[in-house]
Amino acid sequence: MTQYDAYLIDLDGTIYQGKNKIPAAKRFIERLQAANIPYLFVTNNATKTPAEVAYNLSVNHDIPTSPQQVYTSALATADYLDQHTDDRQHSVYMIGEEGLKVALDDAGFELVNDTPADFVVVGLDRQFNYEKLVTATLAIQQGAQFIATNADTNLPNERGMLPGAGTLVSAVKTATQTDPTIIAKPALPIMEGALARLGHPKHAVMVGDNYNTDILAGINAGIDTLLVYTGVSTPEQIAEVDIQPTHTRPDLDAWTF
Repeated sequence: MTQYDAYLIDLDGTIYQGKNKIPAAKRFIERLQAANIPYLFVTNNATKTPAEVAYNLSVNHDIPTSPQQVYTSALATADYLDQHTDDRQHSVYMIGEEGLKVALDDAGFELVNDTPADFVVVGLDRQFNYEKLVTATLAIQQGAQFIATNADTNLPNERGMLPGAGTLVSAVKTATQTDPTIIAKPALPIMEGALARLGHPKHAVMVGDNYNTDILAGINAGIDTLLVYTGVSTPEQIAEVDIQPTHTRPDLDAWTF
């Protein structure tokens, strides 16, 4: 078996299940730490800052984590914009929450409340309204580049499957007839950013529970994948896919390195 020199790891469904702990995941992280193997938590969530994600892992799931060990789609968005701007492109009209705002602020982008803008960035925004849709639509019509933090249409919640960022992205796409550049899993930008943060390891592996996001992200990035059956995807579903994960395990206790 390949000895991996870095792990990219999904969170919900892989390290925890909502508010519930996954004991095997805690033991897995402890084994990585003991072996001095670098890892990075990679999440499509753009609403939380890395510090908030790290706090949740440390306090609520007993997995001590620093903000530097967390890579959100908000950070990936800021990294992508930083790599695709010129000296004249700095203004962003943002639909999103604190995690995205902090990431764009920290990267030096000017957040504007009206048109014109160089970029329109859309993430999950639980204060979304018609006027925000209008402003995003007009900015894109005037030439702003359309960026989506992620395309997740729904988020699991104790109330049911709530609308995700992808629902808002679809509204802007419908209004503008413009396809966005998508940053988060399974798209490539978040993986490129995560691998760069880990120093471009030679033998990285993507670990996750969802074939359609985590595993396809690894496949799209050209790295090996490890699917664990502690979340979304089931063995029956995986049996039907054309491109199989490199590895599958019932949980992270069953993974050795």
